[in-house]
Amino acid sequence: MTVETFSPEDVVSVTSAAQQHFSAQLSKTGMQAIRLSLKESGCTGFKYVIDEVSQAQEGDVKIAMPNNLQLLVAADSIGALRGTEIDYVQQGLNRSLVLNNPNVKDACGCGESFNFS
Repeated sequence: MTVETFSPEDVVSVTSAAQQHFSAQLSKTGMQAIRLSLKESGCTGFKYVIDEVSQAQEGDVKIAMPNNLQLLVAADSIGALRGTEIDYVQQGLNRSLVLNNPNVKDACGCGESFNFS
């Protein structure tokens, strides 16, 4: 049996645009952190869940960001999210969070769900 080690920054990175977006959102709600996890959903398997939370859940990986922001990654989602970059982009008049996940192997046509196995 082997034990894999990693630093929190190896799991998920956040662009400066996404950091600014998260900072603005947290200042509106008074919550302390952003939590990223996966949920079974859709025709392909999983979807991302991004929540504003007041505290970490047991086992969450904590990633410090500038301006005292904290990103929490659910322990049971680490393998599927490792190497993911969160960005906040503008396309035309729309702005949205985009998760660039190198582990995604298949995605549904509407973009609602994905699979990583």
